[in-house]
Amino acid sequence: MTSGPHRFDDLFAEFGPIRLRRFFGGEGIYLGDVMIGMVFDDIIYFKTDDESRKPFLAEKSKPFSFVKRSTGETIVTTWFALPDRLYDDPEELAAWARRAHAAALRSETVRKRRTRAGTAAPISRRRGRK
Repeated sequence: MTSGPHRFDDLFAEFGPIRLRRFFGGEGIYLGDVMIGMVFDDIIYFKTDDESRKPFLAEKSKPFSFVKRSTGETIVTTWFALPDRLYDDPEELAAWARRAHAAALRSETVRKRRTRAGTAAPISRRRGRK
C-alpha cells in the first residue's frame, strides 16, 4: 500500500470521509472523533464487539495482537483484520465500516468520552432501552 493521509480515500469512498492519525506504531482510522479502525503493517483492522464480530470469524479473519513489552504477554484485541477481498470492494467495505463505527459507538470508552463531553444519548436509549 502507498503511504499518505489520503491513500484510503478511494477504498472508503462509499463509506464517507475518514481521517488517519498516528496510533502507536501504526495509524488510527477515524470517522469524526471516533476510531473505527487501525492500520498496522499494511493491514486494516476494524473495531468489533460481540454484535459485529461474527462476519470476521466467518471469513477466518485474525484479531490484532501484540506482545506487551513489560511482561512478554501476548495481548489479543477485539480489532479484526479486514478480509482481503474487501480491499477490492468499496461498496461492501462500507457496510463493514458502518458496523465497525456502530461497535465503536457502543464501546465503553466512547460512551464515557461522549458523556464527559455532554454528547451521549439520553440514558433511556443506552443499554438497549427505548
